[in-house]
Amino acid sequence: MHQSAEPQAHHDPFVRVRGAREHNLRGVDVDIPRDALTVFTGVSGSGKSSLAFGTLYAEAQRRYFESVAPYARRLIHQIGAPKVDSVTGLPPAVSLEQRRSSPGSRSSVGTVTLLSNSLRMLYSRAGTYPAGAERLDSDAFSPNTAAGACPSCHGLGSIHRTSEELLVPDPGLSIRQGAIAAWPGAWQGKNLRDILEVLGYDVDAPWRELAAKDREWILFTEEQPVVTVHPVRDADRIQRPYQGTYMSAHRHVMRTFSDSKSATLRARAERFLTDSPCPVCEGRRLGPAALAVTFAGRTIAELAALPLIALDSVLADASAGGEAARVLSEDLRSRIGPVVELGLGYLSLDRTAPTLSAGELQRLRLATQLRSGLFGVVYVLDEPSAGLHPADTEALLGVLDRLKAAGNTVFVVEHHLEVVRHADWLVEVGPLAGEHGGRVLYSGPPQGLAGVAGSATARHLFAGDGTGPGREMREVREASGSVRLTGVDRHNLQGVDAEFPLGVFTAVTGVSGSGKSTLVGQVLARKVGERIADPGFPVRRLVEVDQKPIGRTPRSNLATYTGLFDVVRKLFTAAPQARARGWKAGRFSFNVAGGRCETCQGEGFVSVELLFLPSTYAPCPQCAGARYNTETLDVRYEGLNIAEVLALTVESAAAFFAQVPAAARSLRALQEIGLGYLRLGQPATELSGGEAQRIKLATELQRQRRDHTLYVLDEPTTGLHPADVRVLLRQLHGLVDAGHSVVVVEHDMEVVAGADWVIDLGPGGGADGGRIVAAGSPREVAASGSGRTAPYLARALAQGVREAG
Repeated sequence: MHQSAEPQAHHDPFVRVRGAREHNLRGVDVDIPRDALTVFTGVSGSGKSSLAFGTLYAEAQRRYFESVAPYARRLIHQIGAPKVDSVTGLPPAVSLEQRRSSPGSRSSVGTVTLLSNSLRMLYSRAGTYPAGAERLDSDAFSPNTAAGACPSCHGLGSIHRTSEELLVPDPGLSIRQGAIAAWPGAWQGKNLRDILEVLGYDVDAPWRELAAKDREWILFTEEQPVVTVHPVRDADRIQRPYQGTYMSAHRHVMRTFSDSKSATLRARAERFLTDSPCPVCEGRRLGPAALAVTFAGRTIAELAALPLIALDSVLADASAGGEAARVLSEDLRSRIGPVVELGLGYLSLDRTAPTLSAGELQRLRLATQLRSGLFGVVYVLDEPSAGLHPADTEALLGVLDRLKAAGNTVFVVEHHLEVVRHADWLVEVGPLAGEHGGRVLYSGPPQGLAGVAGSATARHLFAGDGTGPGREMREVREASGSVRLTGVDRHNLQGVDAEFPLGVFTAVTGVSGSGKSTLVGQVLARKVGERIADPGFPVRRLVEVDQKPIGRTPRSNLATYTGLFDVVRKLFTAAPQARARGWKAGRFSFNVAGGRCETCQGEGFVSVELLFLPSTYAPCPQCAGARYNTETLDVRYEGLNIAEVLALTVESAAAFFAQVPAAARSLRALQEIGLGYLRLGQPATELSGGEAQRIKLATELQRQRRDHTLYVLDEPTTGLHPADVRVLLRQLHGLVDAGHSVVVVEHDMEVVAGADWVIDLGPGGGADGGRIVAAGSPREVAASGSGRTAPYLARALAQGVREAG
C-alpha cells in the first residue's frame, strides 16, 4: 500500500521510509536527511542496495511514471512497485548503478559523456574547411549517422576480412581431404567439392601444388557458376544428376557471418575472419568530407584519439580563433574538467565503452551529471570508488561534495572506508547477509556508529584508535620460480620488463589507467597460456577470474553456472511423483519446453518495453516468478518443490543438501568465499561484478586441483565490505599455501600490505603511466617513496603494526 506524501512533506528535512520489505528487508523504518551525503553500508548482501536502489530509487521512479502519460502508468502494474508501506519527503531521483547493461560497440567515452556532441559542434561551426567546401552539419561529423559514417565500413572503422592462411590452415591437404576448412561440413561441403571437380579443378592434389590463380578463384571469386553434377553412385541408393551453384569460401564465410541467425554458425565463420582497419577511412570511421575539416590543424578523428588531458591543452591553445571557437572550446573544457578530476584524464573520446570497467563507466556518468546543473534531486550511486586508487578517492569526495553543494541529496552505497568517514550521515544495514540481515542497525552521523554492538563497519572504521581487528601479520613467502616478461609494448606499456614470482601472492597496483590490467590480464595471462604446453614450464594451469557477468539474462543464475542445478534436477527426477509420470531431468529445466511456464518461457520474468526508457523486467503474471508450470511444481523433494529449492539461500541449501555430497561440496565453496546469502536461482542480472567474480572463484575452488595453478584476479575486493575482504583473502592465501600462485590487480591497501610481492605501475595514468615505478616486498615498495602508492601502502603497514601491537 502506498501513501502519497503529505502536503507538508516538502518542508520535512528528512526522507522517511516506513515498512520496507524489498528482498531481505524486514519491515524497515528509517529517516534519512535531505541535502546531505548519506552512505549506506553493511556487509555484502545485508540489504543496503535493497534499501537504496530497490526501495528509494524504485519508489522515485514509480512516482515519475505515475506523473507522466497514462501509457506509462499502465507499466507500473507490470513492473511492480517496491514493497514498502510509505515513503515521504522523497525528491525525484537519478540512479547511477554499476549493473546497468553494458553499452554497445558503437558507444564510446565521447557518447557516454556527451562530449562528442560538443566536439562535433566545434568542427561544424568553427572548423577550417577546404576552399569551396560547404559547411557541414554537426551530424556529418558522427560515425553513427548516415551523413557522417565512412561508406566503406559504415562507421565501424574496421572491416572483416579473410585470407588464404585462415581459409586453408593446412595446405598439405587436398580439397577432397578437406583443405578448405572454412567450407561447411556434410552434404553441402561435398556438393561444393563435386562442383569444383565438374569445373575441371584437381580436387586430389595437395592445395599448395595448385596454380596461384586457381587457388585465388576457388577461395575468393564472386562468380556463382551453375553446373550439372553427376554424383558418384553408392551401391545402396540411386542419386540423380542435379544443378549445383558454386560459392567461394570467402563468400560463404561472409554470408554466414552477416546473415546467419545461428550463434554457433556465426561463431564458426568468425574463426576464418580477421579484423583490419578500413582501407578507405584508415580506421577513422568518418567519410572524406568530415575528415577534410580541421581545427587547430587536426581532424576530428585526431582530436578524439587524444587523452582528455592532452585534448584540454589543445583546446586551451586554440580558443583564440574567433568568438565561436572561444565559446565552444570553453564549453568543451568545462565538460572535460570533471572527467579529469575523477581520475579519467587518460581516456580518449574514441575509446569504446565495452573496454571500460564498470567503475570507469559509472564515473563518466557521474562527471556528466556534474555538468547537468540539476538541483533538488536525489542521486543514488553504486560504489563510485570501485576501481579507484586511494590517490583518486580524494577527488571523488570533492565531486560528491559539489553535487550536494548544488542543492542535491546524495545517497551512496559504499564500502570504501574513506568515503564512509566522509559521509554526513550513515545508514548501516545488517548485521549479517541474506536472511541474517535486512535490519537497520544504525542511522545517524558517522561517529555515533562507534557504540553500536554488532556493527561490522564500526570494527574497521575506528580501527586506527586501537579498537579494530588486527590484520593477520604473515611472513613474506619465498618464491619458487618466476615468469619474466621482457620488452612489453601494448597500449601505454612501452618496453616494460616485469618479473612475476611464482608460489607467492603478488599484488599489482597503480592509479587508474596506469597499465595494470593490460600487463596482467592481457600480457601475463597470454604468455602463461601459450607456455603451459611446454613440459619445462612450472605453471600447469591458468585460471583467469574476471568480473564479467556469468550471464546476461535472468535465465542464467548461480545454480546453472556452478553445475549445482544438474545435481538438483537428478534428485527431483528420482522423486516418486516424477518416476510415476516417467519424467526425465529435462522436465525440471526452465530452459526447455515441458515443465517450464510457457508465458515467460521459464525466465520467471517478462521484459517490459518502456517508450524512451531502457526496457526492464517484471515478474511473470502467470507463474509469479516460479518459472515452472503447476504440474511440475507438484513434485517435491524433502517437502520442497523445485521453485522453492531455487529460492533457498546458499546457506540454507547447505543444510538442506547436507547428505548429498555432490551438492554439499559446491555449496561449501560458495559459503567459504562469503556468498552464503545468495539465492540458488538468483538471476545473473541481479549479481554485481564482484559477486560474479567470487562465484567463478568458488567454482574453481571446488575442483581441488593439485597441478601448479596461476590464479589471475582483477580487483577481487570490488563491492566487498572490509569484513568480507578478510574472508576472501583467507581463501586466496590458502591457495598459495597449497602451492599455487596468485596475482591480483588491486587498489585496497589492506590487501596489498598482506601480499608477498608488489609491482607498482605509474606514476600516472595513460601517457603518464605504463612504467614499473617500484617492485619488491610491501615494505620495500612503501619505503621506496616512488609512485603514488607508496605513502598509502606505508600507512596501511603502520596501521597493521599498530593493530597487531
